[in-house]
This record gives sequence, structure tokens and C-alpha cells, in this order.
Amino acid sequence: MIFVDGNPFFSSSSSTPSSGSRPSDLLVELLEHPSLVSATLSFKSIKERKVSAESVGSKLPASSNNPKYVYLFQREYATVDPKLVHYVGTDEATTCVGVAIRNRKNGMISVAHMDSPKIVDVGFSQMLKLVVGDDLDADLDVHLVGGFEDVSPDHARDRIMSKGKRVDGHSIPLCRKIFETMQKRLEKFHVQTLCVLRHNTKYDSQENAYPIFNGFLVETSSGSLIPASFDRTSRCPDEIVRRLRVSASYEDPNWKGKLLDTYDTKTDRFIIAPCIWTDRLVQIVKSLRSLSDSDILTMCSTSPLAEGPDFVENEKRLWNYLIEHQDWHMTFPMEQPREFERTDEGGWKMVFRHKDTKHTIPIKLH
Repeated sequence: MIFVDGNPFFSSSSSTPSSGSRPSDLLVELLEHPSLVSATLSFKSIKERKVSAESVGSKLPASSNNPKYVYLFQREYATVDPKLVHYVGTDEATTCVGVAIRNRKNGMISVAHMDSPKIVDVGFSQMLKLVVGDDLDADLDVHLVGGFEDVSPDHARDRIMSKGKRVDGHSIPLCRKIFETMQKRLEKFHVQTLCVLRHNTKYDSQENAYPIFNGFLVETSSGSLIPASFDRTSRCPDEIVRRLRVSASYEDPNWKGKLLDTYDTKTDRFIIAPCIWTDRLVQIVKSLRSLSDSDILTMCSTSPLAEGPDFVENEKRLWNYLIEHQDWHMTFPMEQPREFERTDEGGWKMVFRHKDTKHTIPIKLH
């Protein structure tokens, strides 16, 4: 159930819990709620933090000699223990939405980079497994950042294409589904930040819409939210493989309707669960490699004008890896996950397992 200002929230068309609320009404009225508008303005007033492997240490408290953070790519999630991790965050969200949930009692935090309504229901269950456990009465603070207004939610319900298809864009259906899921679950979700859609949209001189923020960090000790963007050195470990899993997961039945397992909470290790890619994906990638940069943007992005300057380069690096590793077993030998542990310097090293032995090989952050 959704709470605002400590009280259960229902749209004006629904005054009682039993009668329910239409997701579209919830979405519009939450976006207009004075407390959430004020909270969003406060969030937008915070200077965006630029995160890199070199600079992250200087941005953390002086007492943090070896700051630790967890980064998430699209469709990934992680639940972190504030005793083990300083920050958890994500970026590169255009039509996607970053969701952060924090248990007020135990401080556990789960963050997800949601990209489709199809993964929301199961995704929330995945996120809440370690955050809530069996305590359904726990008070959970919720922050949402991402998505932008490609179609106004006030009019999306009434805008119909000539063939009768709804014109909702990508961000609006995702946000609707997130609120619908929170409202029907038994947990108590206290919405704190709602920097999505109209509150996360800016326009250029040609009236093209762009997101104001593409990402954030959660400070785990306090639960506070900071607008953030990351460079390639801080999007780690195992960047290319994790990007590839996003594309491959659409065809892998093991990940249907799920967020991608990425991080182990108890050991503070990245454990990149296997994902199968098919020859069909390889053939698609081979055909895409011949496209111009502008065509790659158009074909591969839900929001071509809003992508970062390295979007096309990242796609090409991913495709090159896939062509060189067409059999997914080359990346996941024996169908086992790829495991990374922290180094004393704050980076990551890969842990190779073979039968009953283990050895580690250091790798660069990027």
C-alpha cells in the first residue's frame, strides 16, 4: 500500500481501500501531491554528482578510508547492507525508472533499474526479499527517479491513434505499473521522492523533451538520495557482460519477467548470474553493425534524442564482444556465474572457480 505523509494514499475517485484506485489516477494525483512536489524540488536542487573511479573517494566522508559502492545497469537490482556498502546507484535511465527502497528499521536498501512493466511485479518481490523478510509491517521509504514526459499522463488516457492504439510512450506505462504494484502489495511504501515524468523533464529550443536526471546514488548510512552520473570507470565490474545480459535476457526463459541477479548481499560480492544468448541475437547484431550511428540510435534506443554521448560506442563494444563470444558458454563456463570480490584498493578482481580450487586474477575497474 502507498503512503504519503504517513497516511495511506488513495486517488480522489477512490476513498476507501476496498474500492481500489485506478493506476492512472494514482499516477496523476501523486505527481500533483504538494508534499511530493516539494520533495522533488528539493531533490532537483541538489547538484548532480559526477562519479568516477578516481574521484569517488574524495566525495565520501573522511572516515571512509576505503569507500565501497555498488553500481547497477539496466534491468539489474541489488540489496545492500549499510554496514558493508557506502553507496548504491545507477544511471543511463532515459525511459527507465530507478527505484530505491529502504527499510526504516534495519536500514537495508534495495535499488533496481526497471525498464519494462513486465518485470515490475516479480521485480518488487525480488527487491523486498531481504529488505523486508517476514516483517510485512515494516515501514519502507521509496524513491523513484527517471523516465521523462514523452506523453503527458494527463492526456495519455484519452490520446488514441487512428488505429485505436493508446499513445502512452514508454515511461508512463512503467510508472503506472510501479504504483499499481505498490498499491496492491501488503507492505507499507512511504513515497519520499517522485522525480519522474513531468518532474524529470526539460526541453530544448526545438521543444524536444529530455530527462533532467538519468541516475542517482543512495547514501546507505542515512538513506539520502543524490542525483548522480557515472563514467565508464565507475560502471563496474564486468561492464560489457552485464550490458549484454540485458539484451540476451529478453530471449532467455530463465529471466522472463525478472530483474537480473547481480550482487550477493551477505558476501558483498558481484555474482553475475548466467544468461543465455542465441544465434538469432548474434545474427541481429551482425546486421546492426553495418548501420550508421544515427540509425543505431533510432533502432536501439527507446529515446534516441535523450541518450548519452557514449550510447553508440557502448553498443558497438557490446556487439564486438558478442561476435567474439558467440557461444554463451565461453562467457559462463560450466554455466556458472562470474564472481568478483573487492580489492584492498577499492577495485574488483575476478574469482575463478574450477572444481574444488579457487584462484583470483585482478582486473581493471573498467
